[in-house]
Amino acid sequence: MSDSPSTPAGLLASVTDPGALKRLSAEQLTLLAAEIRDFLVAKVSRTGGHLGPNLGVVEMTLALHRVFDSPRDKILFDTGHQAYVHKIVTGRQEGFDLLRRRGGLTGYPSQAESEHDLVENSHASTALSYADGLAKAFALRGEDRHVVAVVGDGALTGGMCWEALNNIAATKNKLVIVVNDNGRSYAPTIGGLADHLSTLRLNPGYEKVLDLVKDALGSTPVVGKPVFEVLHAVKRGIKDAVSPQPMFEDLGLKYIGPVDGHDQQAMESALRRAKGFNAPVIVHAVTRKGYGYRPAEQDEADCLHGPSSAFDVETGKLLAAPSLKWTKVFAEELVRIADERPDVVGITAAMAEPTGIAALAKKYPERTYDVGIAEQHAATSAAGLAMGGLHPVVAVYATFLNRAFDQVLLDVAMHRLPVTFVLDRAGITGPDGPSHYGIWDMSVFGVVPGLRIAAPRDAATLREELREAIAVDDGPTVLRFPSGAVAADTPALRRVGQVDVLREPEPDGTGRKDVLLVTVGSFAGLGLDVAERLAEQGYGVTVVDPRWVRPVPVELTGLAAQHRLVVTCEDGIRTGGVGDAVAAALRDAGVTVPLRDFGVPAGFHPHGTRAEILASLGLTAQDIARDVTGWMSRLDAGEPVEAPQSAL
Repeated sequence: MSDSPSTPAGLLASVTDPGALKRLSAEQLTLLAAEIRDFLVAKVSRTGGHLGPNLGVVEMTLALHRVFDSPRDKILFDTGHQAYVHKIVTGRQEGFDLLRRRGGLTGYPSQAESEHDLVENSHASTALSYADGLAKAFALRGEDRHVVAVVGDGALTGGMCWEALNNIAATKNKLVIVVNDNGRSYAPTIGGLADHLSTLRLNPGYEKVLDLVKDALGSTPVVGKPVFEVLHAVKRGIKDAVSPQPMFEDLGLKYIGPVDGHDQQAMESALRRAKGFNAPVIVHAVTRKGYGYRPAEQDEADCLHGPSSAFDVETGKLLAAPSLKWTKVFAEELVRIADERPDVVGITAAMAEPTGIAALAKKYPERTYDVGIAEQHAATSAAGLAMGGLHPVVAVYATFLNRAFDQVLLDVAMHRLPVTFVLDRAGITGPDGPSHYGIWDMSVFGVVPGLRIAAPRDAATLREELREAIAVDDGPTVLRFPSGAVAADTPALRRVGQVDVLREPEPDGTGRKDVLLVTVGSFAGLGLDVAERLAEQGYGVTVVDPRWVRPVPVELTGLAAQHRLVVTCEDGIRTGGVGDAVAAALRDAGVTVPLRDFGVPAGFHPHGTRAEILASLGLTAQDIARDVTGWMSRLDAGEPVEAPQSAL
């Protein structure tokens, strides 16, 4: 393929809807696939995004839209990050200039973008459940429509997939499951015999004949059943010789494949046969991430799965200068702790590289467990490890731990087990959109009895608080930090109990202590900026970092009592967040100082950069300082303060 930047041209410019694909010849489809790969590399190299998975599904997506009639037939992607090609062929080529940028295309399917998109949730292992319900609804309403679920990137390691398959197999609905196997667990089976047997297995007449044989032999009580079992074993033996995944048929699902997912005609043939069967069918496609783009194919880590920012088209290397990332600091400190403590083990849910657990796995592979996309299992397996005398460190994205709330609550916390959950990408993470924002954890897990939550503000406090978390032996702990570059070091002036004091009023003789500004984690820098603005207005501001935000440190209530107003700032949902917890602690301690809280309003906020989103939510130093100044003016006038309008 060419590595030069491209804009829609040639055949690609003529594809403005899926119907255009059905008019193309085999030769034209081959050319179109190359143009799409050029287009993807050119666009994603400027914006960042999920490149490797989409390079691997070009021919598969073209085949899907040639065989099925979207949007009447529903095509669901699990996970949604492999839907870029789907977006290209459904009329959204021009939007790729702003891919994952504010006002541009999302990195996942979006109902607001196109009638061809239905499911927006980008969390893995859910599409089969959506598809099961959709197919049942169409059948009940008497609608002749197909549902197609494209399952890939490890989604089948998630328990929901198998729960859904168990139900799908019990129906006769028009549902096609395309398994995008890019792990190359099996080599594609090629040749006329395999193609013939795949066709035969999906032939309704074949099924009827098999049923007749079964019924006839079953009527012979002594010989019939054993004979049928022998015939069935022979049939399965032939199929197993060419189909390496009989487990799907063990569930009662028809199976076709493996199919070379980069062979346009083979994919189309398989999908047409699957569609014609009019019942649940598995189509097993073998693909390669990064296919057709040399830097992706040669990237051993993850085939350029998701470059976070612009990269050089020739080399695939990021253009931005490398910076120290939160994940790297965690990974390095975890390995140091593991060197000292042989009881420390690591767990991740198919995210070893992105969460930093890969560093532990490299040095201590026998002490590291990747459970696949199975956060619920990860939490309860960690509980078992803790019961066995170990201290598990479970590293996941903050958004994904939501899926394991019950396990954290009842399997870990209720047993007071020492498990540390490390939440990467906490807070507003930006381009990946609302399904990936880690804004729920402090609210959701704040209700778990005995669970402690820490939020480091910089590299030094991350290392310190990780060690403190792993030292806890009577219950679970959570350590949360954002994505991207680590904030600048913010040393404390002093420590009161476990609370760090980052700034205090200047000793100007007035002794004014007007505002206690409580900042959570990476918002420490924001708090210091706010304090500087308020000081210019003549107010005395104390900025503190509680370090451990749940339970609320008792020292915080004592500090609050010394001020006229308490203001909390957190990178999480306001409802049930740290601000609510601090307010409850003040009430319990009989401290009547008014409190106002800044945080993320409950909702599904659009994608953009972190700075853009925080600005739109009123979470900037200017916005916060303006509101606080207004409240202080009211207090000076003897009037009650009001809740912030910018952060409701």
